[in-house]
Amino acid sequence: MSRVRTVLAMRTREGCEQRFEAEWLSAAEEISTLDGCLHQDLVRDADDPRSYLIISDWADRDRLDAFGRSEHRDRLLRIIRELRESAQRHTYQVLHSVSSVREGAR
Repeated sequence: MSRVRTVLAMRTREGCEQRFEAEWLSAAEEISTLDGCLHQDLVRDADDPRSYLIISDWADRDRLDAFGRSEHRDRLLRIIRELRESAQRHTYQVLHSVSSVREGAR
């Protein structure tokens, strides 16, 4: 199996941005200890500070699916559900990754 990436687009309710970020960070630290979790990012739209992407990389689809049925996922969703206006999830198979040449030169 190959690595998969999930992208969850989320828009927070007005005034909930800082709490959303703090809650995500707390949950992400816990999720990062799970077998198969490779990487997580929280990205905010530069033009709309209430719009975020939650991006996570998993070793394979089976481990992502196991997370999807876990208490860790339920806890994260319970916390952020009250802070969001909307959410859309997409899963992608990662085909290729190329590291920046400049990154290695530092």
